[in-house]
Amino acid sequence: MTGPGDRERLEREEKNRSSLAEAYRKAAPYTAASTSLVVAVGGCTWLGHLADEHWGSKVPWLTLVGAALGMTAGFISFFKTVLGNAKKP
Repeated sequence: MTGPGDRERLEREEKNRSSLAEAYRKAAPYTAASTSLVVAVGGCTWLGHLADEHWGSKVPWLTLVGAALGMTAGFISFFKTVLGNAKKP
């Protein structure tokens, strides 16, 4: 059987769980934005590296171009998400 103290404890635990869930909901867009930034930089750099290997470049110009494109695209996406969420109430 549960007593009055058990009900209070369960209510506190439920409140703590819901506040944690709320924190995860608020953090989700920023986590997604960070992940998209990492994927854009890594993916474009990798594609540039593959292109350098394919054409036998002695200097990794296409790797550098891929990294620059990835950073540009990643940061644009990241800041659109972060600044877009900052404007919402």
